[in-house]
Amino acid sequence: MSESSVARGIELDGLPGWLEPVRVAAERVLPEQLSRFLPPVEGGRPAAVLMLFGEGPDGPDLLLIERARSLRSHAGQPSFPGGALDPEDGDPKGPGPIAAALREAEEETGLDPAGVQVFAELPRLYIPVSRFVVTPVLGWWREESPVHPVDEGETGAVFRVPIAELADPANRVRLRQPSGLLGPAFEVAGRLVWGFTAGVIDRVLHHSGLELPWDQSRVVDLPDDALALVQGDPEHSRVLPGTDAGTS
Repeated sequence: MSESSVARGIELDGLPGWLEPVRVAAERVLPEQLSRFLPPVEGGRPAAVLMLFGEGPDGPDLLLIERARSLRSHAGQPSFPGGALDPEDGDPKGPGPIAAALREAEEETGLDPAGVQVFAELPRLYIPVSRFVVTPVLGWWREESPVHPVDEGETGAVFRVPIAELADPANRVRLRQPSGLLGPAFEVAGRLVWGFTAGVIDRVLHHSGLELPWDQSRVVDLPDDALALVQGDPEHSRVLPGTDAGTS
């Protein structure tokens, strides 16, 4: 492990064997294999999300949240915990994304960051509409702690989704957004996981070899309730990892 990895807080020892393909993929994947929209040389709004892998009663899983429906941006949408970097998080090109991802996850779900082992970062991704430069931070929930919506005005729900359910071809669809763009989505936990979060999950499953063959001709439209929440959202991206626009 490089000195820069140590300085950022990345630790590789003690990971469960099933996470090794994810770790290897995260180290090897190129930015253009995730999205064709790469961060600008200068500018953009640094942000980070926590892709937290745990091991629940139904096997390996991911921690997700549902944004409160009262929010102005991304209302009601399942997502990773995360948000914009604060000045106290540190250098956006250094330890800042890890600090921000853990801080935001604690603020949103109440998890204890001390129990999270960060083992990788994915390349930074760019969301042109909002100008966010997002670093997905990958963590292993080594010592679990109770989680719940800390502020119901910000977080509507906190839930875990087994990796097996995300990889199950029966739960996979392509979502057609109002703009006409198609992107990956997952029908899991009684919810439709789509957008940026689904795009990252899709690419991680693919590059780590956890993806199973699925019917990509199965297309669904954004449900009316989700569409109503998205309309009027000025920061909702129309260009996301895994969308046709990002891979063409």
